[in-house]
Amino acid sequence: MRKAPLTVADFMSRGPYTIGAARPLAEADLLMRKHDVRHLPVLDVGRLVGIVSQRELDLLMTVPEIDAAVQPVSRAMVKDVLVVAPTDSVSQVAARMADRKVGSVVVASGGKVLGVFTTVDALRALMVTA
Repeated sequence: MRKAPLTVADFMSRGPYTIGAARPLAEADLLMRKHDVRHLPVLDVGRLVGIVSQRELDLLMTVPEIDAAVQPVSRAMVKDVLVVAPTDSVSQVAARMADRKVGSVVVASGGKVLGVFTTVDALRALMVTA
């Protein structure tokens, strides 16, 4: 009997923390560090408009001209977000992530952000199948 493929819903971080595009970089940094997350979906009036990673924040906040207390998250976010459905298979999503060379995707359904699936989540899925 063949098992059903593992889905991103089986491994994603559910109910992710999000941040508004106009919020300051320092707030995003604090939120990530407080909750030990590396990716935040970025919303504008409840609509997904980007994603920001701790790596991008760290790089931008080292620029002397950047005032993290004032500059908006939109300055650091990636706008071309890879969005997947919770029912998508881990293998399909991992292949898309590899093709696009991204470390995370936003899991959404009906325009609502449900979770974040990262390369670490993909590795956890690999451990289950090994």
